[in-house]
Amino acid sequence: MPELTKMIAIPVDGSENALRSLDYLNLMYGPEHNLEVNLFYVLPSLPLTLTEDPTMDRAMADKLKIIKAKNIRMAERILVEAKAALIHKGFSEERITTFYLKKKMSVAQEICIWAEGKQADTVLMTTRGRSRLEAFFMGEVASRTLEHCRVCPVWIVEGTVKFKSVLIGLDGSNYALGAVDHAGFMLSGTDCQVTLFHTMKHLRRFIPLEVIEEAPELEELWKHKAGQRIAPHMKQAKEMLLEAGLTENQIATKMVDGSRSPAKDILDEARKNGYGTIVLGRHGTSMVKEFFMGSVVRKVLDNCHGLAVWVVQ
Repeated sequence: MPELTKMIAIPVDGSENALRSLDYLNLMYGPEHNLEVNLFYVLPSLPLTLTEDPTMDRAMADKLKIIKAKNIRMAERILVEAKAALIHKGFSEERITTFYLKKKMSVAQEICIWAEGKQADTVLMTTRGRSRLEAFFMGEVASRTLEHCRVCPVWIVEGTVKFKSVLIGLDGSNYALGAVDHAGFMLSGTDCQVTLFHTMKHLRRFIPLEVIEEAPELEELWKHKAGQRIAPHMKQAKEMLLEAGLTENQIATKMVDGSRSPAKDILDEARKNGYGTIVLGRHGTSMVKEFFMGSVVRKVLDNCHGLAVWVVQ
């Protein structure tokens, strides 16, 4: 069966850090993989009160035209440089598309609307772009993109990612299995090692430690029950990866006794054992309406330097 093309949308802003998205793409896939890469730039825009002012004199209107033309030239230069960087890595010019979008809403909304409309398989971006003094601040845009993209997965790269191994967080929710499904498709045809990872809740996340100490056998019973509960999900997740085309040798499973913080457990596992990518479902078993504040995803994103985090809707 022929390998399906993976369509990856990469917003760029002209900063060196934004180009790290391209380094990550090369690390995970290399130039020979069946990818369709879309590099795009969202044009900054002046306030409508200036651009649509009917009382503006001719001289000022001409200056606005000059600014718009310069804006487009800058976009074209940024896109040419990003495309050249990928070609230098060996990627085929025919598989790379470049374009710029005129900004009508926020940059993040433009990214999400385009990606979802084109049915992109993912949006890949870094968390830092130009300096905080400049208008296009990729860190803020990345955060807003995660907020607005409700269909298309978003991959966030923080710093330089050195390792290809992938850690998939599994908690028994359908959202986690959705993350497995996405990872299976996106990693098919690669040689990436993948670990299905579950951190079991410690009873001290429910009741104080001094209370648990009165009945240590209760903790052992809880571990047994928790392990039984997650086992079918681990099995199903592994079968999904195999069905997607990964091999037995690529897949491992791991369950650990959790701490008070599942996010910390995930990050500790990634850093101590040489993972470069963490894959998470946007929601977990708690089904919190908004995942941004206080959730596992948000905490992982806040501490993911040197890692890529795939957030799957």
